[in-house]
Amino acid sequence: MGDGVNRMQCGVRTWSAVLATTFGVLISGFATPHASASPPEVPAPSGPWGSFYDPPAVLPGNAAGDVIREQAFTPILSIPTATGAIPGSARRIMYRSVDDDGRPIPVSGTYFEPSTAWQGRGPRPLVSLASGTIGAGRQCAPSIAMQSLLHYRPPFDLSVAYEQLAVDYLLAQGIAVVFTDYVGLGTPGPHPYINRGYSARAVIDAARAAQRLPGTSLSTSGPVGFWGYSQGGHAVAAAAELQPTYAPELNVQGTYAGAPPVALADTLARGEGSTLIGAVGYFLNGALRTNPEIGPVLDRVLNDAGRAMMRNTANQCVGETLLNYSFQHTTQWTKTGEPLGAAITNDPIGRRIIEEQAVGNLTPTAPVLLTSNVNDDVVPNSRVRDLAHTWCERGVPVTLNNIELPPILPSTATGHGIPEFANIPAAASWIIDRFNGIAPAPCS
Repeated sequence: MGDGVNRMQCGVRTWSAVLATTFGVLISGFATPHASASPPEVPAPSGPWGSFYDPPAVLPGNAAGDVIREQAFTPILSIPTATGAIPGSARRIMYRSVDDDGRPIPVSGTYFEPSTAWQGRGPRPLVSLASGTIGAGRQCAPSIAMQSLLHYRPPFDLSVAYEQLAVDYLLAQGIAVVFTDYVGLGTPGPHPYINRGYSARAVIDAARAAQRLPGTSLSTSGPVGFWGYSQGGHAVAAAAELQPTYAPELNVQGTYAGAPPVALADTLARGEGSTLIGAVGYFLNGALRTNPEIGPVLDRVLNDAGRAMMRNTANQCVGETLLNYSFQHTTQWTKTGEPLGAAITNDPIGRRIIEEQAVGNLTPTAPVLLTSNVNDDVVPNSRVRDLAHTWCERGVPVTLNNIELPPILPSTATGHGIPEFANIPAAASWIIDRFNGIAPAPCS
């Protein structure tokens, strides 16, 4: 991969590469690099934040959740409070987390301080929120999009801060919000997309960082909730089950996990021919960072088109990926013509790495709200129901909200996306009840 990119940077380009770049697709005209090659280093996104996203060579602090740096900014906050004031103020943050080997890594995000008083029981609560799919490039970080509601760089580099609706709604209830960028968005990539451990720790350590920030209205022992949908649902479900052993000091009162992709192989199969199928490139590039042993597997499985897909999506935001890969099938990316999920899981190394991202093997100790549309066209509803059943059998107070929408424009992710926004008030009401000490109904 690096060979072809380096030649392009040296000015050696074919007409196909020139045309491809014009349409936002980076294709090398001379080489077909291995899938296992590391993607080129990408500079930090530029903007009014200056060098904020360039982490220091030596990270300050000593522990996961320690704050590395912070920077105030004026967000676009769209829902006014009853007094007419915006719901809160914002600080861009960088904090410490750890990789799978326990080594410190930087993660960026945003802390939102409400301007509305918390009317519930006890100290002001905090929600650690994780985004749905927004992209794989450093410039796709939610903390960047939230400064202006979207990130756009011509011709097609686009991400939208669609989670701002949930943030604003929570702030208007007097709930503080910390919003992780995940590992590798903002800070150096690749982004470990749908990686259970990295995602869970990013969510948990964001909560730790928010409670350690100076000048907030939070208590270091105050109540915490996790909130996420889709990719974010996977991240917070993983955080809920990891927190009892990874961060037992956190006072977690509940988790809202909407449409979590519980089992990646099934989610990939459901996504065949859909608008979101290009996100498989995000996962594969991230897997090379966290599990480099998958490189030879991908070299055996992917054809030239598959390797190009990985290169092209490595630094894209979701808007460009949708434009380039919507409604395609992974069979066109494999040497055998079989679906990519089957080709990878047929290899024991690939199967292990895919299966390691599943949630449900550990057990949360706080209540969980799981939400899924029975006709979700991205994440199989059956797997969300299975997760609810698994956790219920272990004594976890799980509330399962099966949303019964009819099939709506199948394969467009409409049946997946509508519930995220429609369910915000109900999810907020559920988590507020947990903050107020109201026990959820027992699961059955």
